[in-house]
Amino acid sequence: MFLRHVADERQLSARTVTAYRRDLEDLDGFLTEYYGAPDWDWTQVDRLSLRSFLGWCSARGLSKRTIARKLSAVRSLFRFLHGEERLPVNPARGIRAIRGERRLPAHLPKGGTEVVFSLAEAAAEENTFRGTRLLAMLELLYGSGLRLSELQGMNVDELDYITGQVKVRGKGRRERIVPLTSSSVRALRRYELRRREVAGASHRGPLLVNDKGERLSRRTIQRCVGQLLSAAGESEGVSVHSLRHSFATHLLDAGADLMAVKELLGHASLSTTRIYTHTSRERLQRVYRDTHPRA
Repeated sequence: MFLRHVADERQLSARTVTAYRRDLEDLDGFLTEYYGAPDWDWTQVDRLSLRSFLGWCSARGLSKRTIARKLSAVRSLFRFLHGEERLPVNPARGIRAIRGERRLPAHLPKGGTEVVFSLAEAAAEENTFRGTRLLAMLELLYGSGLRLSELQGMNVDELDYITGQVKVRGKGRRERIVPLTSSSVRALRRYELRRREVAGASHRGPLLVNDKGERLSRRTIQRCVGQLLSAAGESEGVSVHSLRHSFATHLLDAGADLMAVKELLGHASLSTTRIYTHTSRERLQRVYRDTHPRA
């Protein structure tokens, strides 16, 4: 019932629902062992048993980030059960969230970005279906800061070349409007001419398609972009998502407002966007240490 609630009412992604199911199955297995009986009831669960679950997770060697995710699933479950009046109290309410390790996102240096785009543009110049498609992918990932899922799920009729904007459905199916760069528009127009050869001239349907005219899979996008990054010598620690990180980092480096970058990225919380300021600060400190004569 809870998983149906997060999928249908909260409209969380299928991947998030799967993660919730996996985390709550771990909780169920732990509580069965904790209470020593398979027929325990959710009304038995108290704060001590939930803290014991977190300790069990830690003893298994799970990272703080993973434990924090499991706690988030547990808190959501008990908030739902309490709200539905299935529990008199919410035992997870007083459990403080775990601070996970803040990992700085991998991103491309500006010089590396130029190399990647020069290779993609050379491929697009051949005017093949796959070459023009690859450049269109790259322009949207870096030029508009899209997530992989947002790019893969995009449809043709969500692009507006006149205003230079695209409608994006992000996490939780939240919609936002993001700008298209002029180079993105040029790449997309060239790709759409080749796209029509395999998918027809309809202004509806998936933007990115395979040779059969079907929606391109995430795995294929990852493989195509990954091969390009490898060819540019930028494969170590860099992925499709690194283009989105590069988008945010380069904007902030150039003096963009943090709130504006938050809206462009579609983050629900400003704290999520702030990690990119840490990236910029780390770089500034490194430049200072390496170049100042008295550093």
